[in-house]
Amino acid sequence: MRQYFALFIFGIILAFSSCRTDFDTVASSGDLKFSKDTVYLDTVFKNIGSSTYQLKVYNRSKNDISIPVVQLKKGLNSKYRMTVDGMSGNNGKIFKDVTLLAKDSLYIFIETTADITDVNPTDFLYTDEIQFDSGANLQEVALVTLIQDAVFLFPKQNTDGTKEKIKIEGKDVDGFYLDENDPENGNELIFTKQKPYVIYGYAGVPENKTVTFEAGARVHFHANSGLYVGDKATLQINGTASTTEKLENEVIFEGDRLESLYSDIPGQWKSVLFANGSTNHSINHLTLKNAVVGLDFKNPLNTIEIKNTQIYNCVEYGILAQNAHINGENIVINYAGIASLSCAYGGNYSFTHCTFNNNWQSSSHFAVTLSNSLAGASPETNPLTQATFNNCIIYGSSTNEFNLQKNASAAFVYQLNSCLLKFGSTTNPDYQFKTDTEHYTNIIVNENPKFYNVSKNQLNIDKTSAAFAKGNPAYIIPLDILGATRTSPPDLGAYQSKDFPK
Repeated sequence: MRQYFALFIFGIILAFSSCRTDFDTVASSGDLKFSKDTVYLDTVFKNIGSSTYQLKVYNRSKNDISIPVVQLKKGLNSKYRMTVDGMSGNNGKIFKDVTLLAKDSLYIFIETTADITDVNPTDFLYTDEIQFDSGANLQEVALVTLIQDAVFLFPKQNTDGTKEKIKIEGKDVDGFYLDENDPENGNELIFTKQKPYVIYGYAGVPENKTVTFEAGARVHFHANSGLYVGDKATLQINGTASTTEKLENEVIFEGDRLESLYSDIPGQWKSVLFANGSTNHSINHLTLKNAVVGLDFKNPLNTIEIKNTQIYNCVEYGILAQNAHINGENIVINYAGIASLSCAYGGNYSFTHCTFNNNWQSSSHFAVTLSNSLAGASPETNPLTQATFNNCIIYGSSTNEFNLQKNASAAFVYQLNSCLLKFGSTTNPDYQFKTDTEHYTNIIVNENPKFYNVSKNQLNIDKTSAAFAKGNPAYIIPLDILGATRTSPPDLGAYQSKDFPK
């Protein structure tokens, strides 16, 4: 019986399979549908590969079809590359006899690498089309990419095939020193707004030299890259207030991926690192995004002036200062894995009208930390001679956004005046904001500053904010971070309040 039953089932399967038409295709009739009629690949620098973008192609008919050809209009000369349903075709340019089942779809993935010489010189766009079929059945989907020219700075290749290196904190790292007489780029110590700069490895500022960033300069750092300001070297960032949302006069440091997908991803590059003994730094109107550590000061000489500066999306710290002397005005920091601002291993600090917020997605971060010791250092402690916060906001998503790490072996001097502070209740004597008048004056605790949009790093406030008109006029900075005139009594933080857009 089992034998007869098996033969019966086999006969049924054979009968049905002889009637199947799944693999019998008809020619495409030009009725394909697409998820978009134009694929815009975000801006990329010349000769740097783009991200991968997708197009979905639909067969709405009841027939399995065969598309005779799917190809790039520019053929093998196109700077675009495709995969069609996982197939790479002829160098990613031409695909023959592509099958698409009835009521089904397929994915096409597209990327590009183009030079500035490939683009239309009037608009810097590189374009092509994906063609489906030909003749009367021809259908096309446009491809558009903006290619941006840039100055590329990178370590030289040694004759033995290794890369040029510089020494940072006792270690050899891929890097090079900026040359004021470079035969190709001219004076590399002056960054202008004429073209953006792309840096590979660490760009070092030589001893006794000053690197200057003029208003409007744009600097993009490749993965694991950064700027190193060496012993007796100086950094001058000379941005100015902008009048549009393009931040045309701001100096901007960020990663080298220009696609919108990467606009707020932390950790795309390393840091701006200031060596022990670097000197006379001045930073004005800098926007720094998506680093591991934004500004990393290691025992620099002299007072550092930081004004009108925004730092966002850093894996560890927005500003990490070890035994530094910083005078900060109109600083905004948000999203840092450990602390937005860390004043570590002592030093001398004064911050006025600053917004230190931290909405990093963890429970162990802080907006501000102060300490006078460092594990492994010699000596382990160093005096914190001053840490003053005037008319500031210290806030975030954690219960406690202010952290003191005192070591009794060294001085620990701090004072908060007219600040809004996020902190849970505690009996710890270091955090008695209402009764400890030696360290705290006019502190607002756990009231919402009502930032406009924290997730987009828009920490502006309006008149409904708990920070509205709560500042002390004695500490007022006349203009806010955007150049708006402050009223008196001033608002707390870096922004003068205004009505939010509707």
